[in-house]
Amino acid sequence: MAFAGWSEEALDFYEGLEADNSKTYWLAHKHVYEDSVLAPMTELLAELEADHGPGRIFRPYRDVRFSRDKSPYKTAIGAHVGDGYVQLSAAGLAAGGGMYEMMPDQLERYREAVAADLSGHELERLIAQLRASDIDVEGRDKLKTAPRGHSTDHPRIELLRYKGLVAWKEWPVEPWLGTAAAKKVIADFLVAARPLCDWLGQSVGPSEMPASARR
Repeated sequence: MAFAGWSEEALDFYEGLEADNSKTYWLAHKHVYEDSVLAPMTELLAELEADHGPGRIFRPYRDVRFSRDKSPYKTAIGAHVGDGYVQLSAAGLAAGGGMYEMMPDQLERYREAVAADLSGHELERLIAQLRASDIDVEGRDKLKTAPRGHSTDHPRIELLRYKGLVAWKEWPVEPWLGTAAAKKVIADFLVAARPLCDWLGQSVGPSEMPASARR
């Protein structure tokens, strides 16, 4: 089937899950999740794949092993599409693109690229371009001071302090969310965020650390 947006049932499902995050609620409403939440996301990713890359939907179950919050279910559905991210919750739609969390070797390359004049100025230009399009650019986490080897008066000190960098946009619930127009909203965001993702891909790249050393 073609993607046609998310119905009110999808939003009602997550409102209910926020109020009652229990196995009882989940099992009683699992058919709503599968038909009104999961199916539209699957259709959306399939339609975006040709232009933006393959998609992957995250599991609806929370990893509670190291969390004080033992709520078993996520109150949003999230998915990767190429270098981007799409999320639906009771609050509406959201999309992101970039590197949410960098490993130590990635952080080293990122900071070298930010500090260098040519690549650093290019990153500033890309961020300004995104913000002019009403897309925020955020750092996942930030050091309180300058990272080792960098001066606190560096002209791009704020960027140097970040441990991750993402373009991010949220849309509250509007009538278009229940129509195929939601696909264009996400596609337009992915196109706008692509230069930032490309900069990160070229300047930072994937982590070269073994998987066992990343936790």
